[in-house]
Amino acid sequence: MKSIQYLVIFTIILQLAACHYAVKNNSQINWEQWSFSKPEENPIIAADSTKKFFDPVKRDTVRWQKADVFNPGAIVKNGKVYLFTRCEDNPVAIIGGRTSRIGLAESEDGIHFTHFDTPVLYPDNDEFRKYDYPGGCEDPRVVEVDESTYVMTYTSWNYEVPRLSIAFSRNLHVWEKKGPAFTKAYDGKFLNIASKSASIVTKMKNDRPVVATINGKYWMYWGEKFVNLAWSENLIDWYPLLDENGNLKELLSPRAGFFDSNLTECGPPALMVDKGILLLYNGKNATDKRADPKLPEGTYSVGWVLFDLNDPEKIINRTDTCILKSSLPHELTGQYQAGTTFAEGLVYFKEKWFLYYGTADSYVGVAITK
Repeated sequence: MKSIQYLVIFTIILQLAACHYAVKNNSQINWEQWSFSKPEENPIIAADSTKKFFDPVKRDTVRWQKADVFNPGAIVKNGKVYLFTRCEDNPVAIIGGRTSRIGLAESEDGIHFTHFDTPVLYPDNDEFRKYDYPGGCEDPRVVEVDESTYVMTYTSWNYEVPRLSIAFSRNLHVWEKKGPAFTKAYDGKFLNIASKSASIVTKMKNDRPVVATINGKYWMYWGEKFVNLAWSENLIDWYPLLDENGNLKELLSPRAGFFDSNLTECGPPALMVDKGILLLYNGKNATDKRADPKLPEGTYSVGWVLFDLNDPEKIINRTDTCILKSSLPHELTGQYQAGTTFAEGLVYFKEKWFLYYGTADSYVGVAITK
């Protein structure tokens, strides 16, 4: 009789533990109820003219964060949030005419950050200089492969063609460049086209997004004017999806009259949730009759789209309104004054979701679920 009682008690304990685990790890399932608020500390990171770095290409010391710091990727490691920031050096140069380097900052509360003194990814005298220089390394998005490996997607900018590129790291500080993502695909057909903004598909594991596979392959959404999908077997060499004419397949495109009437650009790494694959993306409003009249013309805001779990090409649902838009003074000034909330980093931290974004190509902001 006692053995039966013990069995019943043990079963109840297991059920309670399972419920607790489910509540703790189903953090991605309630995404439809996400409501983001901006803490008063915004902007959380700004330019810093005191930080110096010896540039190996220019062979000179540069103030690598002097101009602007924005467009951050984000991950959680060892109880801290790490941001990978796009840092520009020359405040006099126009947009697109500076050199960008990727910096690293850490925080124990997700709001107050300390930047490390030197960049972690930048143009160097290596085989990728022809892609990275003089424009630099821009707009990082970082995902965890396992507990000791991380992959970064970023834009290599040589003032001629922006190229989506890949790098790997085991400690977040030292990164090994792998070059443009589409180098090998279709005999290099897409190596020299403009490409950027990649959101690798992830799933929740131990409360952190980690790289996921679907049908034995890795997948990433990418693109700016429209969203395409690419697959890989090694996270280095990526193959974009093509239509029947051999052109890039458009999965998500701008819509007249909506917040994304001018472009749809991928945001943070995509996340597998209970109903599909959730992609947050940055929509730019048009500046003509196609614009959403409820938003300023040319402004960037954040929306979402849901793809099928088993068919990542198939759209299940898509928001008609943005979930985050410019509302603070610093989001309406700076390099891009039409207004910008450009999301690139999303982490689950202290039982809340933290969405990190660039503001007006000048600062880093954060919005947190309530």
